Amino acid sequence: MVKTTVYLPDDLKAALGREAVRTHMSEAELIRAAIARMLGVDDRPKPRFGRYRGEPLTVEQMDRALAEGFGER
Repeated sequence: MVKTTVYLPDDLKAALGREAVRTHMSEAELIRAAIARMLGVDDRPKPRFGRYRGEPLTVEQMDRALAEGFGER
């Protein structure tokens, strides 16, 4: 990794600090992630949940599917 200095306006620096506390991430991690997303080079693995084969379900169909086994053991 290469060290880089970035000058931020006071309000942006304060917002960055708040986000770092909220997410339990360092300010440097947040800056790297934001730059990677902006440039489209985010190499983190994409979440795989929520991917299905076939036709997408409507909200009503999803509600019925979830309710079918709800409460059973």
